[in-house]
Amino acid sequence: MHPPSLPPPGPSRRRVLGSVAGLGALAALTAAGCAAPSGAGSGRTLLRYWHLFGGGDGVNMAAMLDAFRQEHPDIELEAATLQWGAPYYTKLGMAGAGGRAPEVAVLHLARLAGFAPGRLLNAFDLDLLAEYGVTPADFPEDLWRRGAVDGAQYAIPLDTHPMVLYYNTDICERAELLDGDGRLLPIEGREAFSAAVRAAGEVTGRPGLVIETLGADTIGPWRIFATFYAQTGGTLLGDDGTRITLDDAKALEVLEYMRSLTADGLAPPQVDYQGTVGIFSAGDTGFFLNGEWEVSTFTNTGMPFSMARVPNLFGSGAAQADCHSFVLPNQNDRGGATNEAAHAFVAWMLRHSVDWAAGGHVPAYLPTLEEPAYLEMHPQSEYRSVIDEVALDPPAWFAGSASMLWLELGAVFSGVLTGSRSPRNALEEARSRLADLLDTPSPFGETA
Repeated sequence: MHPPSLPPPGPSRRRVLGSVAGLGALAALTAAGCAAPSGAGSGRTLLRYWHLFGGGDGVNMAAMLDAFRQEHPDIELEAATLQWGAPYYTKLGMAGAGGRAPEVAVLHLARLAGFAPGRLLNAFDLDLLAEYGVTPADFPEDLWRRGAVDGAQYAIPLDTHPMVLYYNTDICERAELLDGDGRLLPIEGREAFSAAVRAAGEVTGRPGLVIETLGADTIGPWRIFATFYAQTGGTLLGDDGTRITLDDAKALEVLEYMRSLTADGLAPPQVDYQGTVGIFSAGDTGFFLNGEWEVSTFTNTGMPFSMARVPNLFGSGAAQADCHSFVLPNQNDRGGATNEAAHAFVAWMLRHSVDWAAGGHVPAYLPTLEEPAYLEMHPQSEYRSVIDEVALDPPAWFAGSASMLWLELGAVFSGVLTGSRSPRNALEEARSRLADLLDTPSPFGETA
């Protein structure tokens, strides 16, 4: 995800590649540099927690951590906020390789396959987690399964942060696109979506949709492609993440539609991430396709807007997403009071995730989706049903948030939106880059 109200974090391709190449050597330094006591003074149990939440997410997380401390005076919680993206994952990998990592940390679920479960991460004790009131039945089956490797659970999902459709309610009302309750009327199919965008544009005299099309390390074009392509039922890689399964016909259909959005004047062809936020904030466009994390930005401006699921344009309601999840970084001597505290902490955070949902993320802990406090949260609860149709990256070491996959294919699909590449050229280049990524060995070797 991107920190709300900020431009997308910029893990440059050079920095990502450098992080990958250097992990093995850097990991050797951790034995000397990451040591920490296993307990705190005055008989309290020390619990160290690493995360990457900034912006509005950081504020929400800090409030939750303060509440946890108040309810658990016997636990001394030390939380560290690290730089989003490649720097965070480099440091977390180093700590796990040295066996002297924090007790608990955050990991994007789609990055699990590349994080060497069993070596850089320890598995959760599901019996212990159940003692604190959290069981596998409390999560969507697909998300829970993605956290498992070889029968052990290495990641517990906190949320999912999908692509959504923001809409300006004033513009859409004038375009007669809202129902009697002020919600966006159902949109099914590409023709209907294009017509809705066109109608919004007629109100403003400008393109009716804004999307990220370019910029340094742009990843928005990848997210848009991944959403529409998932709706076709197509896949990029096989279940084992080792072979290309890209369906050329389906991918080309998606890329041609993406090109039509800018070529037909429905969306401006050259806008970076910060520009998209500014255009929608200014009321210059009716629709905005992006991740849900900008909800705080637009709420704080007081602009009239709401949010909905990405419409079914290609056959389903799937939306590209990743999930924040909790993991247990590898500790050579994991166990005892600190490990129990880690499990207690994870369970508490999940059971209080209605507070986390204020930032736009859809809670993965299913009981939260039925809590009145969440259902009364608008527009955050409007797109909650997407939890059953989120499309995560394929299970490959180079996939997931801030990954090489996002950077490489984001650059390719950017050209489709700006007009510098034809859809067919982009398809050929995407296939070539996928092959290169598959030929690049994981810095950790086998993942388990």
